[in-house]
Amino acid sequence: MTGRTPRLGRLRRAVPETRAGRPVEARGGRPRRRGTQPKVVALGGGMGLSASLAALRRITGDLTAVVTVADDGGSSGRLRDELGVLPPGDLRKALAALCGDDDWGQTWARVIQHRFQSQGEINGHAVGNLLIVALWEQLGDHVQALDLVGKLLGAQGRVLPMSAVPLELQALVKGHDPARPEDVDTVRGQATVALTPGEVQSVHLVPHDPPAVPEAVAAVLDADWVVLGPGSWFSSVMPHLLVPQLLDALMETKARRVLVLNLAPQPGETEGFSPQRHLEVLGRHAPKLALDVVLADEAAVPDRDSLADAAQRFGAAIELAPVARPDGTPRHDPELLAAAYDRIFRMHGRIGPWR
Repeated sequence: MTGRTPRLGRLRRAVPETRAGRPVEARGGRPRRRGTQPKVVALGGGMGLSASLAALRRITGDLTAVVTVADDGGSSGRLRDELGVLPPGDLRKALAALCGDDDWGQTWARVIQHRFQSQGEINGHAVGNLLIVALWEQLGDHVQALDLVGKLLGAQGRVLPMSAVPLELQALVKGHDPARPEDVDTVRGQATVALTPGEVQSVHLVPHDPPAVPEAVAAVLDADWVVLGPGSWFSSVMPHLLVPQLLDALMETKARRVLVLNLAPQPGETEGFSPQRHLEVLGRHAPKLALDVVLADEAAVPDRDSLADAAQRFGAAIELAPVARPDGTPRHDPELLAAAYDRIFRMHGRIGPWR
């Protein structure tokens, strides 16, 4: 539906437009005034990205989510197989996370997350998935359709797919078959990779050189801050680094880059991973990527020195903060995560304070 992105050099010189149609200042132009809000781009998928967006919308009104499109399970997988569309599920979750806390926002968040229950073909489909796919078919444009859904919901930010083509995630997994614990097999599909009982060695996308959505690349290049994670490490976080044009933008942008670690290893794909091992895996997939800050929950880091050493290889400082929900579940608390982001943006930003 959308074509390949222009060369990065041309993108840098172009002046992108805001959703309201007003031009924004190009990189290298006049510095933004004190008191303006930071432009933030959050990359990821699933519930991890949703938690990050729910926090970020509390501290900035200039927010863009760039969402993975490799999901092949559940309602998204069925729609993808039947209609050949991008999987809409993670895009829907991101839109719901950007809904406001007023009655309008919370009502629409519940509506698009609602799943039908029946004995027929509609069973398990989410309302938001069907709405997004219907608009894709009506408008023939992924970005325009998602912008329209966001407008309907009153979303406090923009949601973009990282690529305009459906992607398949493949992984090399040691011990995927428990009967052959030393063998390395190729495991296909995000849903299967996320639940593998073996040890994920590496991941890649099919096709191997997918085109990035131009608006996603432009958003990264024009950002003040780029946030990667939290989320399923191999199936939601890593895929963004496997889209060449998006990785180029992440390395070229003048934005500060924050990596947010998960609160606990994920059963299956990161079972037994330490916080520093998450960084080591990321470094193997994107060895030239630099980071500025690595954010982790202070209770989830048993060895601060080892994490600091791993972060230093990316040129990053570590920030430890209480960001988990107080009920003990391994889920980020939006208010606590928002406070951590706000502090990082003020302490490590180039032109703060923002407000």
